[in-house]
Amino acid sequence: MSKTVITAALTGVLATREQCPAIPYTPIEIAEEAERAADAGAAIVHIHARTAEGAPDWSVETFAEIFAEVRSRTDVIINFSTGAVGIPPEERVAHIRELRPEMAALNMGSMNYAIYSEKRKVFYHDHVFANPFHDIQLFLETMNSAGVRPEMECFDTGHIANTRPLIHMGVLEPPFQFSLIMGVLGGIPGTTRHLVDQVDSLPGGAHWQVIGISLNQWPLVAAAITMGGNVRVGLEDNFYIEENRMAKSNGELVEKAARICRDLGREVASAVEARAQLGLEPEPRPARVREGRGEGRG
Repeated sequence: MSKTVITAALTGVLATREQCPAIPYTPIEIAEEAERAADAGAAIVHIHARTAEGAPDWSVETFAEIFAEVRSRTDVIINFSTGAVGIPPEERVAHIRELRPEMAALNMGSMNYAIYSEKRKVFYHDHVFANPFHDIQLFLETMNSAGVRPEMECFDTGHIANTRPLIHMGVLEPPFQFSLIMGVLGGIPGTTRHLVDQVDSLPGGAHWQVIGISLNQWPLVAAAITMGGNVRVGLEDNFYIEENRMAKSNGELVEKAARICRDLGREVASAVEARAQLGLEPEPRPARVREGRGEGRG
């Protein structure tokens, strides 16, 4: 059986330091968290860019600085986000075209996306996350031309089914890389029963990982490991090591995931081993220098 590949989602786009003091904002902070996660056992880091004040940042320059800072510290596989609300598709994918990370997230369908407070009986972050097929196709064509592996983020069973016409068109080619995101309001519930159904819906031979939201993360991590899948943890998805115990870094969350792997009799893949298992290039991609701007150093 192959080793378990652990991804660390370092910062996300919505979480703030008011919610969790460990959330990194600046490129250096994000890179330091990437190093902590890699040292704890993560083979992949999933990254959103932020401004110094914590707002979402889609500038290629910021992503280039993050890329350089991460690569100067670790050979971990770099996966950049393309997910956003209200940002033009070309802007959401420009950093993928110019910087060519090894992997990039690709949201596979539209959905209601919200956080609901049962205590206050109100919705937070209530919006429609729009990902129509023409946007998905644009992202895939850009990733294909840049030699970037699309990591298909599926929040529900219909999002898995959305891959079928793209495979038929030839714009989506194997090896297929799926992330099964579970527990987001508007998407599939985060239960083992639903995870089994999601995995059964995948194309044959697909690589997959589970992404559990909040404390649902831990039972889903255990279920995915026993099913032979991979896992994602990190402060984007969950702040807590256990009930009422907030993580002090992404590294702490990765440490727990690695411990669960070993307790269940599975080995944790290094970045070198993950590249081999997932069919990526054997060497880490260096940060690219952007001519005339000086980004991509290191």
